[in-house]
Amino acid sequence: MKNWKSIAVVVIIAIAIITILVINKQKLAANTSGGINLTYYVSVEKVERKNLDAQLTLTGTIAANNDVNVLSETSGRVVAVYTKIGNYVKANSVLVQVDDELRKAALISAEANWQKAKKDYERFQKLYQEKTASDSQFDQAKVGAAMAEAQYIVAKRQFEDTKIKSPISGYITARNVDIGTMVQGAPQPTFIANVVDLSKVKVKLNLSETDASIMNVGDAVKVTTAAFPDVIFNGRIESISNKGDESHTYPTEISIVNQTKNLLKAGMFASVNFSSTKNKNVIAIPRKALVGSVKNPEVFIVDNKIAKIRKVVIGTESGTEVQVINGVNVGEIIVVNGQNNLEDNTKVEILNK
Repeated sequence: MKNWKSIAVVVIIAIAIITILVINKQKLAANTSGGINLTYYVSVEKVERKNLDAQLTLTGTIAANNDVNVLSETSGRVVAVYTKIGNYVKANSVLVQVDDELRKAALISAEANWQKAKKDYERFQKLYQEKTASDSQFDQAKVGAAMAEAQYIVAKRQFEDTKIKSPISGYITARNVDIGTMVQGAPQPTFIANVVDLSKVKVKLNLSETDASIMNVGDAVKVTTAAFPDVIFNGRIESISNKGDESHTYPTEISIVNQTKNLLKAGMFASVNFSSTKNKNVIAIPRKALVGSVKNPEVFIVDNKIAKIRKVVIGTESGTEVQVINGVNVGEIIVVNGQNNLEDNTKVEILNK
């Protein structure tokens, strides 16, 4: 009997403890529901219109102003090589000489035939005018002269093709033949050398939709490289594609006049600093006021000491400031510090009144 009484007392005490805990939990939940009864301390700023100096730094790859693969237009054996990798060559400089003995002989023969055909044509033209040569004889001499001239032009071109030349001025970056190498022309021409023109270089990179709409062809930019960290190169936007790629970015080229002392090379990485003052009198807020992800940014607006969350659409960034395209109005109060602990409709106390 005593055991039953003891058990009853324990059960009653347990029920009482559980009831007290449940009631306390409900009270605590009621006190903290909506965050209104708890006060958080925050720093705020008033939303204003500002002139943003929209600066953007992107990394791109330096490319040569002109990059040419020199191919053979003739067949034969290489008998002389006049350049090597790293050499600077001028336009129309001979890089490689292919055996020209047979083509020289063919040129001499074609030139002789053409000279004879021209004299025959001139003679028959005079006889035709004197009515002593028939129409067919005159026409035959005329056609013969034209065909001989065509053969001479072909033979001359074939002879000239034995001297493989650089079409541009630039540096030799690759050479694929040596003395004794057999080369061939079309349809599968032999690769002879690669020549790059570095008198002017271009940095290739991609701009986002927003940045592509702000920047203009001709805008000045500053370029720096890891190879020459203390040198700032002046450049200009050469082109911005009117068609975006699959990532919705727009291929852009920056042109730079190369310097002899600090020669930029194709393939180097470069940092391009864009600067534009087009964003004048725009709504801007400190970037630190943003909460949430980059794709879905939000801010806390303070109204009558209550912080309310609001989605915003952001535009160009400039240093610590960011343009707000939609979501806040001039004169509204936004939280710039202490917002990480806030929820929607949280009671706040402003520190920097």
